[in-house]
Amino acid sequence: MKYVVDTIGGPAGGDAWQAAVTEAYFPLDTEYRNRREFSGTLETFSLGLVSVSKMRCDAVSYRRHRRHFLNERDASLLITIPEMSEVNFSQGSRTVNCGPGGFLVERGDAPYEFWHGKPNALWVLKVPSSSVRARIGSAERLSALSFDATQGVAALFLDTVRTTIGHVDEITEVAREMMGRHILEMLCLSIVSDDRVLDSSISSIRAGHLHRAEQYIRDNLKNSGLGPQAVADACGISLRYLQVLFQDSNQSINGFIRDARLELCSEELMSVTNISSVAEIAYRWGFADQSQFCKHYRTRFGCAPTDTRREAANRAGRASTSRERH
Repeated sequence: MKYVVDTIGGPAGGDAWQAAVTEAYFPLDTEYRNRREFSGTLETFSLGLVSVSKMRCDAVSYRRHRRHFLNERDASLLITIPEMSEVNFSQGSRTVNCGPGGFLVERGDAPYEFWHGKPNALWVLKVPSSSVRARIGSAERLSALSFDATQGVAALFLDTVRTTIGHVDEITEVAREMMGRHILEMLCLSIVSDDRVLDSSISSIRAGHLHRAEQYIRDNLKNSGLGPQAVADACGISLRYLQVLFQDSNQSINGFIRDARLELCSEELMSVTNISSVAEIAYRWGFADQSQFCKHYRTRFGCAPTDTRREAANRAGRASTSRERH
């Protein structure tokens, strides 16, 4: 559940730090003012779907290149919360800075550069892009956005992260997984309240209608009778207009519903504390036929539902072994 990288310094300082952050997040390159004298500490905590890291280190620059994620199957987002001084981030056409009192969203499936020129203390959350997509839509539009977290639900989100880690050694694995989901939900609620996450490729009015339709679908995925007409009626728009909205965003309504259900089924299958059968999970999320569910699941993820559950169990076993070593 937790490992600690002791203070790093001396001849191998930078090399050891790069190995530590690669293990905690994913492969990337690091640059330092003085690689030999660099020092830092890093702790990571597992909360089911979400991992949280607490780091304190000297000035550093991280670069994520295309070669680092070419063979990765599962994309992730990093949510960085600076505590001491400003951080800077560049991805695609956007460059943004974020100081204490805010948080920054970074896509792990696209090249980027992240740096801070002074010693800093950071909280960093690693969350599956698929989990965010299942709750608020495409993660691509979130790239290099900085959010104010000095008030409202965003401030509560930051407080929850700090408080949870403060008590993490005292709670069970089931409770840690539950808190991870709670933190994920609060993160998504913080993000979706910002108008910048609406689809900018279509007009603001259409983007608003599409966002409401997508959110209605996400809120009602467990209803096996959910369909295009029900969505249109709930949003007060015609079925034809709803179809056009989804066509503008290069997707179909039924496909969006199916994929959203599959993402949440996959989340449950990856949970090592969930004892529900594959059929129970499929039915809970609105699938009426298990064989069709398995077919769609394999098409979406390239494996059977039982393969996902087996891999999650193996990953948990490897993590337990790693924690014992540290």
